[in-house]
Amino acid sequence: MASVLVIGSGLGGLLAAVRAADAGHHVVLVTKSVLPESNTRYAQGGIAAALFRDDSVDAHVLDTLRAGAGLCDPEAVRVLCTEGPARVRDLIRFGVDFDRDESGVARGLEAAHSRSRVVHAGGDATGAAVEAALVATVQRRTTIEVREHTMLVDLLVSESTAHESTAHADPAPGTRVVHGARVLGPDGVQHSLNADAVILATGGAGALYTHTTNPTVATGDGVAAAYRAGASVADLEFYQFHPTALAVPGTPLVSEAVRGEGAVLRGELGERFMLAEHPDAELAPRDVVARAIARQMERQHGAPVSLDATALGRDLLETRFPTITAACTAAGLDWAVAPIPVAPAAHYWMGGVETDVWGRTSLPGLFAVGEVARTGAHGANRLASNSLLEAAVFADRAVRALGRSAALEPVATVAPVGTPTHQLDAPVAATQDDPSALAQGHDRAALQNLMWEFAGVHRSGAGLAHAADTLVGWIAPAATSTSVADLEDRNLLDLARLLVSAALAREESRGAHYRSDFPLTRPELAQSRSQTRYPALVPAKEAIAC
Repeated sequence: MASVLVIGSGLGGLLAAVRAADAGHHVVLVTKSVLPESNTRYAQGGIAAALFRDDSVDAHVLDTLRAGAGLCDPEAVRVLCTEGPARVRDLIRFGVDFDRDESGVARGLEAAHSRSRVVHAGGDATGAAVEAALVATVQRRTTIEVREHTMLVDLLVSESTAHESTAHADPAPGTRVVHGARVLGPDGVQHSLNADAVILATGGAGALYTHTTNPTVATGDGVAAAYRAGASVADLEFYQFHPTALAVPGTPLVSEAVRGEGAVLRGELGERFMLAEHPDAELAPRDVVARAIARQMERQHGAPVSLDATALGRDLLETRFPTITAACTAAGLDWAVAPIPVAPAAHYWMGGVETDVWGRTSLPGLFAVGEVARTGAHGANRLASNSLLEAAVFADRAVRALGRSAALEPVATVAPVGTPTHQLDAPVAATQDDPSALAQGHDRAALQNLMWEFAGVHRSGAGLAHAADTLVGWIAPAATSTSVADLEDRNLLDLARLLVSAALAREESRGAHYRSDFPLTRPELAQSRSQTRYPALVPAKEAIAC
């Protein structure tokens, strides 16, 4: 059995910890905040899976591929949709009480789905219900050691000589192997944790942008640390902006399921502008709706558009969407009697640490699951309610892969649609070790504003070049800092540079990536793009075994 370090406490991390403990592995689960705090907790719409007689895995596969805009890995999509129903049934066994109606488990329709297949819990509180059930399951597993308020700083990497572990195949001498992580503990001291395998489940990086539906903990810590350790990251240009966040402080999410129930978008004159944008109108893919709203807002001099759900009636709104109803009430809005203001906000990163269909990264000993990973299942634009499903499916597979030592070679970088993956040049940046750099101070708000304006819903080559020139002059806080905020800012700066570099390199518009200077999709560019660096090794001094 192996010692396994799980980093992150959303659906992916919690399920991986439970699965690993049940398989007999020694598990340490660390999370930056308290155990229940994660992106999972705030997910509203539900989980998409082919659970019903009028649905099929093939139909779910086709919908996912269509939404992914030609960049999905077909094998990853097939795994996601085939194993998804079993993972939803697992969640039911772990205590998730999905909503029911007269026919059994209730289901909803969301954008770009050809069937009603999205199961939900607590109306629009699916993520909270899943998180609560899995937290309780983890707490019942006395063999799982939980460390809260413990932040990932960097991964520990060494060159293998004759590495002996059941976590991965014995790598050839000289191979870079991940054997733990450097963390900042609640005592404000950095220390190292040794492990045979590290499973990253740290979520996304909505904090890159001024407006986001993500909680404040979503600062991309896992993607940044994996990149610095030498793991390949891919498709970082594809950041999904949810079309409808409530346009009030905090930008709470207004689930796509509201439009699935019949709510419509209106401009300042009350017109349904989506009818002229796409045959599916309000239920078009998320990138289409987000860009259409952004254009409408430009015509309205920046004023948000309106989401009109009044036709649904108060009873349905309060029963099916209690979380959104509460957010509206807190903002002084009554969406049962009047439309509410909405606007796009950063929501989900399709890119991340590159993995195969077993969660393995390009570094032996390192796995990634959930939003931190780029499995290829989402392509250029994630299908609604496939996110929690992906976390569950690939967390389960990553733990199963721990016992398959013969299969665990470093994953090859393979692009979907049969074309070679393009390797981007790593962005060059000023560092604190480079006193000659023309650097200027920056704060998080300045970075977020820069990214929102030039690397947000609408992009252009000139704007991205300006962002790149600005970012290259900013210096990140030191890796030795004992401030969580400083370490988060370090990660955000690394990720902003990587995202802008990837967006500049993709000279087309595809899925969630739109460039006004390249407004068309170019078939010859239907390939993933990876970024890799080759850093110095992180020594394992004074490491504590997990």
